[in-house]
Amino acid sequence: MSSGAVGCLRRAFSAARKGLAHPGGDGIIGRMDSLVTAKIRQASGILAEQGIDLWLVFVRETAMHRDPVIPLVVGADVVWQSFFLFTAGGRAIALVGNLDADNFTGAAFTEVRSYTTGVRDDLLATLDRLQPRSIAVDYSRDDVSADGLTHGMYLLLCDYLAGTPYRERLVSAENIIGRLRSRKLPGEIHRLECAARSADELWREVADQVRAGMTEREIAGLVSAAMTRRGLEPSFETIVNAGDKTRPGHGRPTDARLEPGDLLHVDFGVRIDGYCSDIQRLLYLRRPGESTPPPELSEAFDCVRDIITESASECRPGRTGADIDAVARNRLRERGYPEYEHALGHQLGRSVHDGGAVLGPPWERYGRTPHVPLEAGNVFTLELEINLPGIGCVGLEEDVVVENTGARFLGPRQTELVVR
Repeated sequence: MSSGAVGCLRRAFSAARKGLAHPGGDGIIGRMDSLVTAKIRQASGILAEQGIDLWLVFVRETAMHRDPVIPLVVGADVVWQSFFLFTAGGRAIALVGNLDADNFTGAAFTEVRSYTTGVRDDLLATLDRLQPRSIAVDYSRDDVSADGLTHGMYLLLCDYLAGTPYRERLVSAENIIGRLRSRKLPGEIHRLECAARSADELWREVADQVRAGMTEREIAGLVSAAMTRRGLEPSFETIVNAGDKTRPGHGRPTDARLEPGDLLHVDFGVRIDGYCSDIQRLLYLRRPGESTPPPELSEAFDCVRDIITESASECRPGRTGADIDAVARNRLRERGYPEYEHALGHQLGRSVHDGGAVLGPPWERYGRTPHVPLEAGNVFTLELEINLPGIGCVGLEEDVVVENTGARFLGPRQTELVVR
């Protein structure tokens, strides 16, 4: 890992200690030990804010089928059926199989209970003690990050609750999970900043190695090798487009070769300490005798860059993603370009698509997510492209954090087209 990345990680750990620690001794959640502890504490506050008494996370065999909230508020895998109960009053209870219990004793949970033959009686006894009037469970129509409870597990939960008043008190945990993932704590933001800076640093190294005649696969290999040298891992599979020979999107690199006159488009990210970056970068290979890029390329690059700048300034608490996306589309139309066929941005966190609000149009595919108001601490991508026939995808993507006066870029931006 580079010295810059190491320094970034050190700052992240320091910020985590400063930003996440809280006084103990309240008899609810004690001394700060990890980011999981801090997110559990945050979840209790969100429950109180939402007027929901209890959040119930029900999982099993998480190495095979992991609810997306496990890394956030559980922090370890389980094998047997397990319940993690978080209350608006600050309790955090782990009800797990006896062979899993040692992973949670002395950790972030105020109470750890284990069972051997079956969990139903212990579950009902715990609910009787807590007497929740509302119980949020992990299902959602619109947010995949809040949809971790499988249909089979839901049916099993209903069987366990049959004959009790709790069966009728189940509600969706979508709003709880969306806010928990979206409201990044200082330590989370620093990790995301570290990932964004490391990705940009990596790109600068790779850009110096790109040559005409390389295939998309070979260029993706340069990205992969640079990650390995730095001790990094990808946040998703690298996307490479050599000119307009392949379509931008989510396709894998091909054997298409980069030639003079092509615009190289690379979409990639790295994961550091569990948190992701996601950026897009551009490089143009000049034709023989060509001193500058084609005017239409320079104009399109400036347009995309400037829209990202304006979109960042629009990302303020209280605005909706639909509003911000509309501004970007209007600017494209004013310049005579067609609209992009996706959202302007998605949230970043432990996943590269981290759930919660989306900076997108009110299309059916996005459900209610474009209408969720932004909050300070939300971390988004800003991305759009203009496709130029014969040249390629003029696409840029930057990572930003929402602040009161607009979004702050987490890493260095690409503000000038790289020309070779």
